[in-house]
Amino acid sequence: MGQAVLKPDRRNAPDESIDWKRVVQLMLLSRELDEMEEKRLVPEKKVLYQFSARGHDMAQILLGLHLTGRHDAACGYYRSRPLLLSLGVDPADALGSAMARAGGYSDGRDIGVVFNYPNPNGASALPMCGGVGSQYTPTAGWAQAITYFSMTLKNKDYDRDIAVVLGGDGSVASNGFWSALTVATTQGLPMLFYIEDNGFGISVPSTLQTPEGNIAANLAAWKNLTVLDGDGSDPEEAARLTKGAVELVRDERRPVLLRMRVPRLEGHSFQDTQTYKSEDLVRSEWARDPLPRLKDYLVPAVLSEAEWDQVAGAAKAAAEQARSEAESRPVADPEMVTRNVFFEGEMQVMGGQHRAGYRPPETTETPASNGQRINMVTAIRRTLDHEMSLNERVILFGEDIGPKGGVHAVTLGLQEKYGTTRVFDTSLSEEGIVGRAVGMALAGLVPVPEIQFRKYAEPASEQINDCGTIRWRTNNRFAAPIVLRMPGGFFKCGDPWHSQTNEVAFVHQPGWKVAVPSNAEDAVGLLRTSLRGNDPVIFFEHRAMLDHSWARRPYPGDTFALPFGKAKLTREGSDITIVTWGAMVPRCEEAAEGISADVIDLRTLMPWDRTAVLSSVRRTRRCLIVHEDLGTAGFGAEIAAAVADEAFIDLDAPVSRLTMPDIPSPHNPVLLDWAVPSVERIRRKITDLLEY
Repeated sequence: MGQAVLKPDRRNAPDESIDWKRVVQLMLLSRELDEMEEKRLVPEKKVLYQFSARGHDMAQILLGLHLTGRHDAACGYYRSRPLLLSLGVDPADALGSAMARAGGYSDGRDIGVVFNYPNPNGASALPMCGGVGSQYTPTAGWAQAITYFSMTLKNKDYDRDIAVVLGGDGSVASNGFWSALTVATTQGLPMLFYIEDNGFGISVPSTLQTPEGNIAANLAAWKNLTVLDGDGSDPEEAARLTKGAVELVRDERRPVLLRMRVPRLEGHSFQDTQTYKSEDLVRSEWARDPLPRLKDYLVPAVLSEAEWDQVAGAAKAAAEQARSEAESRPVADPEMVTRNVFFEGEMQVMGGQHRAGYRPPETTETPASNGQRINMVTAIRRTLDHEMSLNERVILFGEDIGPKGGVHAVTLGLQEKYGTTRVFDTSLSEEGIVGRAVGMALAGLVPVPEIQFRKYAEPASEQINDCGTIRWRTNNRFAAPIVLRMPGGFFKCGDPWHSQTNEVAFVHQPGWKVAVPSNAEDAVGLLRTSLRGNDPVIFFEHRAMLDHSWARRPYPGDTFALPFGKAKLTREGSDITIVTWGAMVPRCEEAAEGISADVIDLRTLMPWDRTAVLSSVRRTRRCLIVHEDLGTAGFGAEIAAAVADEAFIDLDAPVSRLTMPDIPSPHNPVLLDWAVPSVERIRRKITDLLEY
C-alpha cells in the first residue's frame, strides 16, 4: 500500500538452524493462494468462504517448521493454512478443499478453511472445528495422551513430542481456552498455546476479550505456565521466540503460552470491509506486514535479490498448478454424502484404538445365566474393571470419580486398583472433560469420560457435536471413539437439574451411538461393545435403575457383548406392541400383566431396532410407545412416524404415545409421580387402545 515499512533490528544474523529459504517459499506460496482466492476464485464463486492469512503467515510458518516430532500435533482455526502448508499439506488439497471439490480435507463436506491433516509418520493437524475456541481442549487431550504413552506405557517414541494449539485473541474469551489452560497447568502437559493477537475478533477489539487486550500480561502470574510475548511480524523476534517456546515444551514437558502480535491485513473474511477500522489503523497494520520485513531481513544476508525473485516465481507457478489441479477435481458424488457417519469397515487414517492395531477378543451374545444377581452399579463397575485389566488404553475420568468413586459409586475402588493416571478426577468443566476425551481418542486411547448428570452435558454440547461429526466431516480421515457415560433420569424424587433424560438430543447428533440399558445384564453387554468399538457412544445410566431390584441380573460373563440396534422382547403377546426403554421397561411389563402384549425394550436408540418394532406391530396391529422424556419431539415421535409410514395399513388403532408432559422434572415426589408415566396410566392407555 506504499507505507513505510518498520525495519527489524539487524543486530543478529539470521538463525542458521532455520531453513529460511523454506520459510520464504511457504510464505510466498501462502500469499499467492490468498490473492488468487480474493481476486479470482471468490468473485468467480468457486470459493464460498475465504479467510486471508496475510499478516499471520510468517509466524505460523516458523512454528510449523519446528513441529518435527512423529507424534507432534497442532490444532488451529480458520486462518491456519500457512501452518498446514508448513506441515506438508499439498497446495492442491488446500485449494481444492476451499473450492469444496472431491478429495482434500473432507470431500466437499466441510468448509475449506476447516482443516485436518492425518500424518501417521509426522506432525499432524488435528481436525479443526468451526466454533471459536473449540480447538483448545482436544489439543489438551492429545497432550495428555502423549504424557500417558510416555510416562505410563513407557513408550519412548513420545518422550519429546508436543501438542500445539493456535487461536486468535478473540478465542481467549472462550470456555475452551480457560478449560484447556486449567488442564494443561494442573497436569503439567507438554502443550504450547500459540495466540495470534491481531487486535480484533471480527470487529470486536481485543480489549473487550481480555483486560487491556493482552492475554500474556493477564496470565503473567498464572502458576505452572511460562508466558512469552513478542512481535510476530519481526522475523528475528518471531523466530527466536517460537524456537524457544517449542524447545521449552519439548525439554521441560510443561505448558507454554506464546502471544504473537500480528496484523490482520485483510478483513475477518472476504466479505468483511473493515469499516470499523480507521484509515490510520489500516495504514499502521500494513506498515507491519511481515513479508517486506522478511525480505529486508534475509536479502542479501541469506538470499540474493535474484534468488528471492526466483522463489517468488516458483511460488506463483506452484499456486497456479494447485489451482489447475484443484479445478480439475470433480464434485463428490452426492449419493456418497451419507457415508462415514459411523464406522463402515474401512479403517480411518488416524484416531481410535483400532487404527493402532487393536483386535477385540471373541464375544458371545449368550449370557452366563448362573450366579448371584447384581445391581447395575456393580455390573457397570465390573465391566469397566475387566476391560481395563485387558486393555491399557482404557482411561476413566470425570468429576468425583476418583477416591469418591463417583456420586453413584460406579467407579468405586478403580482408582485404587489402576492408579491416578488411568482413573482420575477432573476440574469442574464438562467442556474440558469431553474435549479432552476427543484429543485422547484421536491419539489412540479409549477415553471413558463421565458427565455426572445428564443436564450437566449442556456446557459440553459443542464438543459432543464436534466429536460425533469428526468421521463424517473428515470423510474417514479421523475418528474419535469415546464412551461418554452419563447418569440421568428420576430417582426417588426429581428436579430440573439432575433428573433430565432427553436422550433424543444425542440421537439427533450425527455420529453418536446411544445406549439406554434397563438392567444389569444389558448394561454389561452394551458397555463391553462400546469399549471395544470404533464409534463414539453415549452410555446412558438411568439413576432409578442403578440399584433397582427389577434391574438386578446375574453377571453375564466376561465375554458377553450385545450388538447395537437389537431390541429385546421382554414379554410376548398378540394383541398390542409396547415399545419402551430405560426405567419404563419394568413399568410397562407390570402394566401388561394379564394382557397378551409384546413388550419391546429397545436397549439402544441409535441405531434402534426398526425391524423388531415393525414386525411386532404388523402382528399385533396396535402400538403404544412409552418413555420418560417429554412428548413433543421425544424419540417416541420418531418411532410413531416410522410405524405410521411403514405399517399403517396393518394398524387397527392409532399409534399412541405416553410420555412426560412438556415440563422439567418436578422435585416433589407427588408431583414427580404425576408427571412420569406410572403403571396405572400405562395400563389405562393399553386398555384404551385394545377397546378402540
